[in-house]
Amino acid sequence: MTTSTILLLILSVFIATGLSYYQYFYKAKSKSKMYLLLAFLRFLSYFGIFLLLINPILSNKSLEIVKTPLPIIIDNSESIKELGGAQLNPNLHEEIINNKKIKEQYDIQLYTFDKDFTHNGKIDFSGKQSLIDNVAKNLKQIYRNVNYPILLFSDGNQTQGNDYAYSFSNNTKVYPIVIGDTTTVFDLKINEINANKYTFLKNKFPVEVFVQYNGKQNLTAHFSISKGNQAVFKRNINFTPNQKVQSISVLLDATAIGVQKYTATIISSQSEKNKSNNTKNFVIEIIDQRTEIALVTDIIHPDLSALKRSIEVNEQRKVSIVNPKEIKELSKYNLLIFYQPNIAFKPVFEANKTAQINSFIITGTNTDFTFLSGYQNDFAFRISPQKEDYFASYSSDFNLFSQDDIGFENFSSLENKFGTITPKENAKTLLNASIRNIPTGNPLLTFFEDGKKRRGYLFGENIWKWRMENHIKKKSFDDFDLFTDKWIQFLTTNNSKKSLEVDYKSFYNEGETFEITAQFFNKNFELDENAQLNIILINKETKAKDI
Repeated sequence: MTTSTILLLILSVFIATGLSYYQYFYKAKSKSKMYLLLAFLRFLSYFGIFLLLINPILSNKSLEIVKTPLPIIIDNSESIKELGGAQLNPNLHEEIINNKKIKEQYDIQLYTFDKDFTHNGKIDFSGKQSLIDNVAKNLKQIYRNVNYPILLFSDGNQTQGNDYAYSFSNNTKVYPIVIGDTTTVFDLKINEINANKYTFLKNKFPVEVFVQYNGKQNLTAHFSISKGNQAVFKRNINFTPNQKVQSISVLLDATAIGVQKYTATIISSQSEKNKSNNTKNFVIEIIDQRTEIALVTDIIHPDLSALKRSIEVNEQRKVSIVNPKEIKELSKYNLLIFYQPNIAFKPVFEANKTAQINSFIITGTNTDFTFLSGYQNDFAFRISPQKEDYFASYSSDFNLFSQDDIGFENFSSLENKFGTITPKENAKTLLNASIRNIPTGNPLLTFFEDGKKRRGYLFGENIWKWRMENHIKKKSFDDFDLFTDKWIQFLTTNNSKKSLEVDYKSFYNEGETFEITAQFFNKNFELDENAQLNIILINKETKAKDI
């Protein structure tokens, strides 16, 4: 309360007293006890009014000493004991806690950590993991908006988590007390190799390798990938104390068919104690893509040359345009493309009942749908002689192989006979047919798969226009040729490879994180990054299931 407020209060007492006296005792004839009571009450009234007007503020000051927090963090992992750190000075943290000068200045709190962070936990060095970055996260939650030092007792060996050097707050000073062997051992190692499980002959396949360096000096290491005794890739890798991890991306040639073993190696001129992690093997299965394709037709049409040129962009494929009456040995072909079949195709259809070669049927205005109905069981046709133009509509649900929308809806229409085309079984449709943006419910490009046997249908002629329009818009045939390559690859691939590849260790150390990785491949052996997979773990003893 200020001096002016006190003076005003004293003045209020005098004024209230004077007014009360004037009203009840000045020139009063009677001065009974009743007058004294009434004068006192009037005094209280006046003084109360003055008190409200003055509005005095009462403040109380107290002094409290808040000590700076000093968290002492003890690494409780098993590595401390295994490396002899527990015997160096087991009572060092207690000496710090009981130090009088430190206790006077700091609020000491003891924490332990392994995979968990515990306050006043038991120190027995039995933890199976060591997460130092978890210490920083917990301390940030406990001591918010406070500057404080940290005493960290640890060997610095972190088994999991992010780099703890960047985990602590900028305004937090960490004083490490290193326990155990602090010698930095020079080491080069290959951490991980990422590569697809499959590729095709004469293709290039990507390989990504992560290498790591442990040392204090600048170093130039030699990295190589070899196949047998022959090096297929070499590169010098420069490391610094600030850049200890490098990623290497490589494109390798698939030159031989079958399972091919490759070895990645990193070495330097310096000697290493541990050389077992300098080498890592990986395996790629190379599939033979060479195919003979018969394009069977008895008419002349621009589609024939467009398809032949598009398919043979892949040098592993050869297309022969043959007449249905002249084709004899079906066994030498991997795929039969029937272009607008009619009664003249009867011998080759009959022969394929025995040969069981995958087929692709293209219909159009010259197709005999009555004949075709008798030699396939995939569709029911109700077709009129009237001709109709059908536009393509891309189906994003198609999943037999990966195919992007290359602007199918903007391509010219394909011509076919008007009618209803109804699939009898589960068809996988890539393109649906529409008439002037009105869906017809008919497929335009669709596929079937029965075990190893695969079939495809294109209901419309003049696909040559698509290839030309693609070149006009993109100055290249690449998009259309890749589209053709995808469905040709699907129809010519009969190998029963596994669609799901699962990678895991047979044994895990106690406390080690279980890591299971899986890759799902579509029918063309392309990695499907959008596939949704479920995992079920079954305990052998309790039979309990975890999903």
